[in-house]
Amino acid sequence: MPDATTTPRTKTLTRTARPPLHKVILVNDDFTPREFVVRLLKAEFRTTGDEAQRIMITAHMKGSCVVAVFTREIAESKATRATETARAEGFPLLFTTEPEE
Repeated sequence: MPDATTTPRTKTLTRTARPPLHKVILVNDDFTPREFVVRLLKAEFRTTGDEAQRIMITAHMKGSCVVAVFTREIAESKATRATETARAEGFPLLFTTEPEE
């Protein structure tokens, strides 16, 4: 009788990779009023008043602060809208994005 060996069948699972995430960063400036920054954070990023205050103070003390993390398209869109809103009001406030590590 021949020695027959059977190999077990394996299933190949396909997983969809998650899109890379990007951080939205608030860059401090010495000209934009704190109240405006808090109002903008609440409106554009849907933060609470306390969260917006904390983000604004951290950016003021350290020079910049991560506001939120999104997919690249959403992060860039929110950063651009927030920066344009500040410019429309005459403030030099800047939001940037960078890949999350």
